[in-house]
Parts: sequence; C-alpha cells; structure tokens
Amino acid sequence: MSDSALVAVVTGASRGAGAGIAHALGRHGATVYVTGRSEKRDGPAVSGTIDETAEMVTAAGGTGIAVRVDHSDDEQVESLFARVADEQGRVDILVNNAAIIRDEMMGRTKFWEEPLSVVDTLDVGVRSSYVATVLAAPLMIPQQRGLVVFTSSSGAVHYAFGPAYGVPKAAVDKMAADMAVDFKEFGIASLSLWMGSLLTDRVRKIIASKPEKFGHILETAETPELTGHVIWALYHDPALMELSGQTLIGAELAVNYGIKDEDDRQPPSYRDLFGVHPHSQYPHVMR
Repeated sequence: MSDSALVAVVTGASRGAGAGIAHALGRHGATVYVTGRSEKRDGPAVSGTIDETAEMVTAAGGTGIAVRVDHSDDEQVESLFARVADEQGRVDILVNNAAIIRDEMMGRTKFWEEPLSVVDTLDVGVRSSYVATVLAAPLMIPQQRGLVVFTSSSGAVHYAFGPAYGVPKAAVDKMAADMAVDFKEFGIASLSLWMGSLLTDRVRKIIASKPEKFGHILETAETPELTGHVIWALYHDPALMELSGQTLIGAELAVNYGIKDEDDRQPPSYRDLFGVHPHSQYPHVMR
C-alpha cells in the first residue's frame, strides 16, 4: 500500500491540535477526513473551521475532506464512518481528538464553583472516543493493520485545571490500554499520546500580544503538527504493536524518530521538565 493511499480520520479538527495533526498527515500525502462542528469563524479570538483545515490538508499534498460531525450525536458519527466506508473502504489511522473544553473549566475556580456543563468532557472526549473507535474498528480489521491514537496530556496523572479536565485524560489513557488487548490479534495498535503545551493559533496570538510576558512559552511549547508527524512515524514503525496499549509522550517519540519541530526545535518532554510520566498498565488480563 502506498503512503498516498493511507486513510485517516481526525476528530475535532477544525482548529487547535486536531487541525495541526490533520495538516501534518496531509503533508505525508494522506487522505484525511476532518471532523468538527465549526463551519464558520467564531470570532476574532478563535478561528478555524473544518473546511479551512481540509483545505490546508489538500494544499499540503494530501486530500482533505471536511465532514460536519457533532460527536455527541452517535447517528452523526455512524454517518461519518458509513461515508468513509463507502468512499474509501477502510480506515488506516484514527485520531480521537474531539473534546469539549469550556472556558469555565480553565480558570482558577474550584470544581463546585463551575457550571455542571464542564463535565460534558465525559461525553465529548471520553464517550465520543469510544464510539468513534467502535465504528472505525470494522474498517480496520480486514486489513489486519491500523493505528488508533487518543490525544491526551500529563493532566492524566497530576492536577491540571480540575477534575473535568484531568479525569477524561486519565480515562482515554486507560481506554487505549484496554482496547489494545482486544485489538492485538488483528494487528491494530491502540495508544494514548501526551502532547505538551501547544502552539495553536490562539496561543500564538496571545504571545504576540505580550511577547515580554508570554514569549517564554516558545522555549518549551510544541506545534500540533509535531504530533501529526509522530503519528505518521508510529504507523510506519515496524515495532508499532510492541508499543500498543501504552501511553507515550509525543516529545520523546519525536526524539526517537528524529523529528524536529518548526525552526529546528526539539521540544522537551514533561518527564524532563517536571518529572511527570505516564503510569504503566499491569499485564494481567481478566476475561
């Protein structure tokens, strides 16, 4: 199978991490289905739509296909994978990135001071990743090969913004591990990938507005594209199945694969910065 034939689905890719991952996969010639709800700009502070991301993928050398999907609606997700099945016949890479991140959960408030809607991360974030993987599995199994990635962060193992943020991160790390057990005999790898601080368009604007205050972020942050390039390298790693079930740090994989970020930077790992690293799963299996 040629690289240009690889089919990827990246959920939650209208902006931020998902958009960067899709863009990077496009640079490698992949056909990328870009999902999300944003079909128009939401205002000056936040921009990005699935159509813009799909156009970036195509301009980078791949084929970008925008599909509006509300990942809290199972029927819409079913329609997405039915379309992929009809148009491509398979999925090679699934990136579970869709999540609801509400401004109210990112402040310095206590969890009981926040609206109950912040816990929607358990729906679009955890449950949505489960549903997408269930529906993608039949499109991977016939090839006896595939890669499912859950985007996560170190908030899975330390306090970060509160339980509405940290619990879903820990949940997808565990989900990747358990799905890997069921996927093993079919040659499909499932893993969770910690991203570091991300240089999204929004963060870049914040830095540009007050470089004297926020310029230091550039020293350690990584672009979302770095994660996309790491995912591409993972898919082509002959030892991929040995990594399946693990939670891995993207910055460390970038070093292992010889991948540099923009401006020839090598973003540091949270392990090196803060002594934070993923928990290991025990090999014991109960059925």
